[in-house]
Amino acid sequence: MPEKITLYTAKVCPYAHRVELALEEVGAPYEPYQIDLQNKPEWYAPQINPASKVPAVAYGGPPTSPDKPSPESTKIAESLVLLEFVADLYPNSHLLPKDPVLRAKARFFIDAVGTKLNPKFFALVMRGEPGAGEGLLQGIEEIQKLLPEEGKGKYAVGDVYTIADAAITPFLARMEVAIKNDLGAFEPGEGTKVYEKLQGDPKYARFRKYLDDVKARPSFQKTFDEGYLVEAYRKRYEPARAQKKND
Repeated sequence: MPEKITLYTAKVCPYAHRVELALEEVGAPYEPYQIDLQNKPEWYAPQINPASKVPAVAYGGPPTSPDKPSPESTKIAESLVLLEFVADLYPNSHLLPKDPVLRAKARFFIDAVGTKLNPKFFALVMRGEPGAGEGLLQGIEEIQKLLPEEGKGKYAVGDVYTIADAAITPFLARMEVAIKNDLGAFEPGEGTKVYEKLQGDPKYARFRKYLDDVKARPSFQKTFDEGYLVEAYRKRYEPARAQKKND
């Protein structure tokens, strides 16, 4: 029986969201503790994660309040490490395929997310680089090529939801929020243009179906707060846009 899990997370963070999805998928009891990334508690880095990032987990040890972590608990960080940790804690779950080929495919898909999609997401939404909208669409095409053909599997490596899906879903959901609401470091209207192309162009049909399927999971419905993200993005990007307009 797995021991107590405290997850240090933040609603805005896609990396932390990965671990929440995994914990929900396996039905693990856990205690989430929100970390304010703009005003982190003084105890967080020395007692939980020296890198001062989320996600992190305190595993085991005696019962304590999350803000008074026990030195006897094991501290583990980094989202992809934690995805496999959760899968190992629950070996009979579906998160990490038993078949070595499917397991390799799941890890390959995760690597593609990190190299082909996420850099394009950050370039557009976080930095507003010129041409980043087209770059993001190209990244989506690269991911779409890795998906099973429709009718041969709903998720990244087949009909079973795995760590590959938990790894990509938080980024896709935040991408959709940003471009649908035209909120990011990009020029006004750029997000809307990308969103309309993604929704209207038939060549992205397989990707759209995949996104609908992963968003329909109860784990996603329970852990995703779209309204919170819209407000967070608005607070982050609208003042900079207003300042730029006045310059």
